[in-house]
Amino acid sequence: MSFQALLLTQVDGQTHAAIARLDDDQLPQDGDVLVAIDASTINYKDGLAITGRSPVVRKWPMVAGIDGAGTVVSSSHPRWKAGDKVILNGYGVGETHWGCLAQRARLKGDWLVALPDAFTTKQAMGIGTAGYTAMLSVLALERAGVRPDDGEVLVTGASGGVGTVAIAVLGKLGYRVVASTGKADEADFLKALGAAEVMDRAALSAPGKPLQKERWAAVVDAVGSHTLVNACAQVRYGGAVTACGLAQGMDFPASVAPFILRGVTLYGIDSVMAPMARREEAWRRLAEDLAPDRLAAITKEIGLGEAIEAGRRIVEGGMRGRVVVDVNR
Repeated sequence: MSFQALLLTQVDGQTHAAIARLDDDQLPQDGDVLVAIDASTINYKDGLAITGRSPVVRKWPMVAGIDGAGTVVSSSHPRWKAGDKVILNGYGVGETHWGCLAQRARLKGDWLVALPDAFTTKQAMGIGTAGYTAMLSVLALERAGVRPDDGEVLVTGASGGVGTVAIAVLGKLGYRVVASTGKADEADFLKALGAAEVMDRAALSAPGKPLQKERWAAVVDAVGSHTLVNACAQVRYGGAVTACGLAQGMDFPASVAPFILRGVTLYGIDSVMAPMARREEAWRRLAEDLAPDRLAAITKEIGLGEAIEAGRRIVEGGMRGRVVVDVNR
């Protein structure tokens, strides 16, 4: 059967992205579940892959898309049967294994999570890896003992995919959230999601002192570099910080002072190879703690043909919230 896909190729070191028509016979043969994809999404990593701005893709050619949701067509995996609704996040899909910005994908059954009854496939992709990562961050803060009455929680990169979902979830759980963004015109939108206050990211993005005035009970950071360093320097004694992104940079020009003088803990959040039990917990909690109206408020839908431009926009910081890609239009 033929299908459409966003295919990435490389010529003379340059990445080329195009919508191509492929055939089932071309799909990876190491997968044991064939899925008819209903929807995918555009994450920051997808944008890097589509534009070639970072060496995300490790095998060529590559079908892009680190996320997908759809219906099982056929399966030799004992857990899945035809008709099951499933979600795929990460596991190197879209990097070393053909991804889900396509109408069909052959995947490994061990990678798949059952679609929660609370979500449609498009709603699940409204969450995607960015939202699932935000939930992993919230779970890490909870395991660290951070509670709503402990004080303010800072969310950086607030208008992005991780940031918007983190704000919506934390706000619903009763935390006082402060949103850091470079987009002043998004303040009302972020407050409607659940932020109590919005601050200019410029207050965090430049080099700062190793220890600064204590403010935050916890931080969810999707930015990295000086922003993450300054956030750590402002965390209150015994507080916790989660790090899951690098929009400002991969560097961490920091001092150990917050960690050894204030007992601050920095948690790295990996969504790609997270254990299945943690994935399932995250999706269960998203079904409970992400209000449908807030998910709808952060979601925009596009067709597969618009995904290349969306990939370019997300790496340029020109996108708000989450983008669902209907691969069948």
